[in-house]
This record gives sequence, structure tokens and C-alpha cells, in this order.
Amino acid sequence: MSTLEIDVGDLRPRAVEFTSTDLVVTLADGRKSRRRFDWYPRLKRASAGERANFEIMPMGVHWPDLDEDLGIAGMLKGRST
Repeated sequence: MSTLEIDVGDLRPRAVEFTSTDLVVTLADGRKSRRRFDWYPRLKRASAGERANFEIMPMGVHWPDLDEDLGIAGMLKGRST
């Protein structure tokens, strides 16, 4: 029996940006993942100040004012919150 290993790269987030319609997360390996706010209702409804107050965690992003957590692995798999 063999195991297939897939190198997914470095999933640690290093930066978070916002456009008028999207959340953009830059990973430690330089990749960028862009998702529409429609996927994240709390972020969509949040003020610019609430969105700007985030914490970069080892495997995701946390917005304490919104009680919202975004896991990078789920984001890359196309999962919404």
C-alpha cells in the first residue's frame, strides 16, 4: 500500500488585504488567495474598522470584534464559514 503525499506549500498567512468586494490573504510562500465577501457574511457586514482589526494566527486569521475565524486550509479548499 502506498501513500500519495501532496505538497501544499506553506499555509501560514502573512498579510490580509481587502478590496471593495474581496478578502485577499497572502501566504508565507507568496501565494495569494482571493475570496468574495459573499462567502463570509460577518466580514461582508462588518465595518472597515472591524475588518482591519484582525490577528494573523499560525494557520488562519481571527477577527476578535466579529468572533470570526478563517482557516487557510478551508479557504484554499473553497469552504465558506
